[in-house]
Amino acid sequence: MKKLRLGLDIDGTVTDPAAFVPALNKSFNKELVLEDLTSFDLTGILGISREEFGQWMKDHESEIYAKVELASHVKSILEKWQDQYELYYVTARGSYLESVTQDWFELNKLPYHHIELLGQHDKIEAVNTHRIDLFFEDKHDNAVEIATACSIPVILLDTPYNQGEDPDGVIRVKNWLEAEQWVLDWTKQFEHDAND
Repeated sequence: MKKLRLGLDIDGTVTDPAAFVPALNKSFNKELVLEDLTSFDLTGILGISREEFGQWMKDHESEIYAKVELASHVKSILEKWQDQYELYYVTARGSYLESVTQDWFELNKLPYHHIELLGQHDKIEAVNTHRIDLFFEDKHDNAVEIATACSIPVILLDTPYNQGEDPDGVIRVKNWLEAEQWVLDWTKQFEHDAND
């Protein structure tokens, strides 16, 4: 039986969703905490235009991504999964961040089978092309679109900025330990169904 292929977003999913907070506070003279980030679009929270935020990202993202912390428990879980599943990372990061991203994976000794930097948030084509069986995401509209268009389950790691109605196929979990348990149950059911 072929290994199930897991698709994983990187930022806010595999990495700590509060990773950008210290840099935002320093640059914009704020005292934000993760709970203040109630929207994926940070321009309203920061009181700046999309253009200004885009420029800020260009100026700071390489430095942030080089040092970003992992989400709690994710490394040990992915290490357990690396022989059981194929781990395909699909991120909205641009291709110009490839070396920073690769170095970060090596620094953190994070297992992977494939890493794809799309340079955009639309991941449907990549999910279909790579025949991903289950996806992990932190952006609510991405999770909904992938679950709906690709007819696969999507684990949504709960954050203040991804609140909304979760349709069938989107499974909201509080943390990676909950995600691990859901995947364990799902894999048992998947294997049971495959053997029927």
